[in-house]
Amino acid sequence: MTTPITPASWSHAEAFVPEDDVLAAARARAEEVGVVPISPGGGASLRFLASVLEARAVVEIGTGTGVSGLWLLRGMRGDGVLTTVDIEAEHQRLARQSFSEAGVASQRARTISGSALDVLPRLTDGHYDLVFCDGDKREYSAYLAEALRLLRPGGVVAFDNALWHDRVADPAQRDEETVAIRELGRTVAAHDGLLSVLLPVGDGLLCAKKVWSPDDED
Repeated sequence: MTTPITPASWSHAEAFVPEDDVLAAARARAEEVGVVPISPGGGASLRFLASVLEARAVVEIGTGTGVSGLWLLRGMRGDGVLTTVDIEAEHQRLARQSFSEAGVASQRARTISGSALDVLPRLTDGHYDLVFCDGDKREYSAYLAEALRLLRPGGVVAFDNALWHDRVADPAQRDEETVAIRELGRTVAAHDGLLSVLLPVGDGLLCAKKVWSPDDED
């Protein structure tokens, strides 16, 4: 076993890719409306994933005030489109303000107001490179099912709050959200069609690649 990471090292890793004034403003809006956005380390990880995938089409569940959306857009191709879903229309208005301040063209960020489980079934099968989930934790397993349909072979699904404030690793914690995230992790780890990793950035980022197989051509 390696030595557990210290708070100082964790903070160093979180700040390794610094955030600019646009992201700082988006975070300030999040605080004003009571939204908890992805951490800087988690955001940098999303940007990295989007860049490695050369993502052209991304779905985000949980727009917030645009923090994670900005990170995703900065990793995507220049012609890429982010489709972001949130039940709070006011949060999406603030996100659009964040995108505008970042110089993101309006056609590159499609905001859809509504419940994720109502919106996702209307999106195109096998069309997306990356699906990022940061919505209702109790719905994470349902998001996974939708993501597997939406992703192309080789695409990636990512879940924020996969450690859920250190509660997931503690078997004594049995609240509904913790149990849902814990069960999601077990499902992802055991899924034959997924190659997974749990990154200890922010509050935990669970990522899984949809593995290509010859059966995908049938």
